Amino acid sequence: MSNTHTEARTWLPLRLAAARLNVHPTTLRRWADNGDIPFLLTPGGHRRFAVSDIDEFASSRSQRRALVPVEQVWAEKALTRTRHALSQPVSEEWFAEMTDDHRARHRQLGRQLMGLTLQYISSEAGNGHLLEQAREVGYEYGKISIEVGLPLTDALQAAIYFRDELIEVALQLPGSTQIRPEDNLRLMRRINRLLNVVHLAVAETYEQSKGG
Repeated sequence: MSNTHTEARTWLPLRLAAARLNVHPTTLRRWADNGDIPFLLTPGGHRRFAVSDIDEFASSRSQRRALVPVEQVWAEKALTRTRHALSQPVSEEWFAEMTDDHRARHRQLGRQLMGLTLQYISSEAGNGHLLEQAREVGYEYGKISIEVGLPLTDALQAAIYFRDELIEVALQLPGSTQIRPEDNLRLMRRINRLLNVVHLAVAETYEQSKGG
């Protein structure tokens, strides 16, 4: 979809428009491709978005958010944030100790854990199998850390690498969306319940390695 009405309008490139909406550029590109937001296509094939269209879209999107469950709002923000985190270099000392193979496995576990978290917070009952899968992720975190030779404290830091990102998103929800504090508290409790299983599994893996 393209917009040819260009006079007296301020236009933004994809990344700046995405920043104005506080979303990842990939998300804005998908919305544009789906026809959710108009854009101008330059002769060079680059998208340009009118500030007025961006602001109108942001306003309508904010109104829609008031009607969707807290889990869905959190999931949208958390996915954007963690995808960005997964694409960035990691400066922590424990990450520097890993080989390229270990790092690839660690990032894959992060993606898997994100998916499990999204499933778990969206289901109130019958999700014991998700906790078991989260426990398996914790075991894998522990195995990688043992292979690398990390002490347990560093292993736990590695296992909770994305936890702060997920909790930070939840903490910001009441200020950025119309969400009741009690709903947000329930969300954070469920996130913590799942991630606690992962952390305990890491510690258990270390205990088992000592006994073996």
